[in-house]
Amino acid sequence: MAGTDVMRRMGRRTFMKSLALTGTAMLPGGAALAVEGFSDGDAAIFRFLAAAETIETDAWQQYAELANGNPDYMAALAVIDSDMPSYLTQQTADSGSHAAFLNAFLVAMHRKPVNLDAFRTLPSSQATGAAQIGRLTNLMHLSVDTSWYLRYRSTGNPDFGDTFGQVETIVNRPGIPLHDGYTANQIQAIANTGAFHFALLEQAGSSLYDAMSLKASGIVPLRILTAIGGTEVAHFAIWHDKVGDVPLVDSGDGLVFNPLPDTDEVMPHPCKFISLNLPLCSVIRPTSVAQAGAVAIATKVVNSNLLLGQSQQFLDTVIALAEAADRAMRHAD
Repeated sequence: MAGTDVMRRMGRRTFMKSLALTGTAMLPGGAALAVEGFSDGDAAIFRFLAAAETIETDAWQQYAELANGNPDYMAALAVIDSDMPSYLTQQTADSGSHAAFLNAFLVAMHRKPVNLDAFRTLPSSQATGAAQIGRLTNLMHLSVDTSWYLRYRSTGNPDFGDTFGQVETIVNRPGIPLHDGYTANQIQAIANTGAFHFALLEQAGSSLYDAMSLKASGIVPLRILTAIGGTEVAHFAIWHDKVGDVPLVDSGDGLVFNPLPDTDEVMPHPCKFISLNLPLCSVIRPTSVAQAGAVAIATKVVNSNLLLGQSQQFLDTVIALAEAADRAMRHAD
């Protein structure tokens, strides 16, 4: 499926733009929502998450376009799993639905939604399959933190100050083909980079939604955060499993993918949780605001070069939304 066909099927950007401009919430029959306890803090959380999901969807859309429309990239992804193009199309739709829902809920609560269309200024890949439109994200110079792989195979937890090494070294590398004509090893290294980045995005989302849910004041906002957070965990589980199938490859220009340890162990190992006096427990990690809050995740996104080339105004906007979300405090009845 060509990139333009993926966009036509989803129609995500058109929906998001019309939603933000018209302020129309998708409610059956124009009914109003009666939600008690939607605080200013809840609104701040939803606004940051709407921005984060919009940014993430922009990245997934680029991956899906090339996975479905670039034969060489598709073949390299198929070495990992033949269902990768379908997975990426589904992932894009899921993330887009999160962004749209969060914005629609904000509108229904008479709060301002998030619209980042003015910042869609980054260039597209020139490879076959990529739509030539402005982008929010940059997949051309990724620095992928692969320490999550070891974190989930240990008893350690970043919330307790534990740190983990890199299982692969991916610095300043593309996760998508930038043009046509790569060697077989080069395009496989690009696909492998993408595979590690897929899991990185969703493990961060799993931690973020958990951390933000602890700040929610209202029952309905809490329900929304935990329900969406559950799908983030499901996505991470899929991408985590697929990383174990990346082939060994030497790109020939400095990127080497080495054998991974414990590829058959994809369930999170029991780890430290809440207190050292309690037994180890298999959980999402980290979940503290310091390690998995909005500012922490936004900082990691910036450090990964996903927003490389964006304006200072865009970065300031994202950080301001993150700071507001982290300031939210739960107000229980």
